[in-house]
This record gives sequence, structure tokens and C-alpha cells, in this order.
Amino acid sequence: MSEVKLAAETRNEFGKGAARRIRRDNKVPGVLYGHGSDPVHLTLPGHELLLALRTPNVLIALDIDGKTNELAIPKSVQRDPIKGFLEHVDLQLVKRGETVTVEVPVQAEGELAPGGNLLEHVLSALPVEAEATHIPEQVVVSVAGLEAGASVLAKDIALPSGVKLAVEDDAVVLQVLAAQAEEPAAEGEGAGEEAAEA
Repeated sequence: MSEVKLAAETRNEFGKGAARRIRRDNKVPGVLYGHGSDPVHLTLPGHELLLALRTPNVLIALDIDGKTNELAIPKSVQRDPIKGFLEHVDLQLVKRGETVTVEVPVQAEGELAPGGNLLEHVLSALPVEAEATHIPEQVVVSVAGLEAGASVLAKDIALPSGVKLAVEDDAVVLQVLAAQAEEPAAEGEGAGEEAAEA
């Protein structure tokens, strides 16, 4: 798992006006919390943070005011709904050796059995428990040759050493749906609408 170093500054200005000023300087307001300590309000470098957040569950080594070094993982990221820039980030304090519960993206690979079947991601991310410095970036699941009606359960997914499921073993992660045939128009509009929604 990659570790990204970021320089952060503590902040004592709050509210929308302060947040706007921070973002105008290409920085992002954030909060660091965890381990029963008081939340620490931070200002983080915008571009570097944006690059770091491209990796799911990235481990961030924070250099706070050049005095304190902390490890954190992103817990909540708020983006502008139109422009997509970062508005705010919540970071969870972690320690080396500590187990954390996170959601890891599920990546399907391989071709389904012929017949125009569709793959549904019931869970796009798999809840797992892992050591804070060894969180997998993703889990890869082979769907090669699966036919309509087939499912991949959480227990069927190979996890890296030291990573455990944080969801029921029989939770459906992926399932293969049969291709929907066109409904004849003579049967009424309702059937066609149901097929389109499915």
C-alpha cells in the first residue's frame, strides 16, 4: 500500500468565509480525528491531496506544522457537485499495527459466458478489516465463464494475507443477470417498462 506524505497546517478559522479563503489558496480544509483525541482542524495542500485521493484508502503521513507526524486514512471526502474540486476532507487517525475497517473497491476481470449476459455489482466495495499500513487498494475477482444466475459471494473472494471480511460470508458481491429480451408491444406497456427498469 502506498504512503503519501503531506504537509498540513493547523487552522483556527472556521465557517464558510474561512473555508472559501482556504480554497482560494488552492488548499483544502480538513479535520483529523480518532483515538479519543480532540479533533484537529487542518489546512491541506489541494493538488497533492487530490492526487493522493486517487488511491482508495490511501495512507497519508501528515507533517503537521513541522512538529507532529501522524498517520491517517480518508474517511469522508466532500467535492463540489459541479466542478468536482475538493471542498473538505475528514481524516481518521491510525497507528502502525492497528486494525481498521475500510471498504475496498471490487474489480471484476474476465469475460462472462457467451449470450449477452450482464454483470451486476451488488457491492462495488467490499468491507474488510486490515492493518492500517497494509490496506489493499482493490480486490480482483475473476468472472471468466460465469453464466446467467451465477453469483460471487464474499467468501469466494481471495483476500491478501492479514485481511479479513467485515461482511457476512454469504453476502452477494457480484451476480450475472440474463440479458433482457425485448417484450412484444402487444403484451402491454407495463411489461416493457419493467424490463427497461431491471
